[in-house]
Amino acid sequence: MPCLLIADDHPLFRAALRSAAVDAVAALEVREADSLDGVLATLEREPDIDLVLLDLHMPGNHGLAGLAALRAQHPGVAVVVVSANDDPQVVRRALDHGAAGYLPKSAGLDELRDAIRSVLACEQWLPTNLRNSVARAPSSIRDTHLAARLASLSPQQFRVLTLVAEGLLNKQIADRLNVQERTVKAHLTAIFDRLGVRNRTQASVVLRELELSDPARRL
Repeated sequence: MPCLLIADDHPLFRAALRSAAVDAVAALEVREADSLDGVLATLEREPDIDLVLLDLHMPGNHGLAGLAALRAQHPGVAVVVVSANDDPQVVRRALDHGAAGYLPKSAGLDELRDAIRSVLACEQWLPTNLRNSVARAPSSIRDTHLAARLASLSPQQFRVLTLVAEGLLNKQIADRLNVQERTVKAHLTAIFDRLGVRNRTQASVVLRELELSDPARRL
């Protein structure tokens, strides 16, 4: 029985996604989360979840960083990005970072059903009106290399990187992850090597490159 995780901080939008999803796939199990921490916790408890519908701008997620976290920590889970941002270059970046599909929040219910069916069938999905423009949008060599470097991190190393980007010190990271400080230092050495950076500041910049503005919050 396929299992879907809907990740969005708006209850009404989650309800609409749930309704469309259960109409699209027979005997579908559905889970919900309203933050990136909630998504990661749910996937830790239920690693057999097949598909995540991920809002780019939910609490704890800043642009493509959440997508990168899922690809690094749970590479077997398919991710469809759900966003109010339908800029073809943003869509291209999401695909380059491992998204299996991209669903604008303006999409209709039929498109949502089609997206879920397609991705569960191991196909990539984009809405019809974006396919040509995304195909013309060039992949960034920097994004391609960044995605590969982030994917080379272990799940624990990615967690350490995220906490470094939040400004936590080694001891604070050790306490948060319930490990010894020397373990954190060993992770940092590996992180710096795999990302091709020299220090914590440069490592933090790597994650900040994945940040995107939220069209829904523009005035």
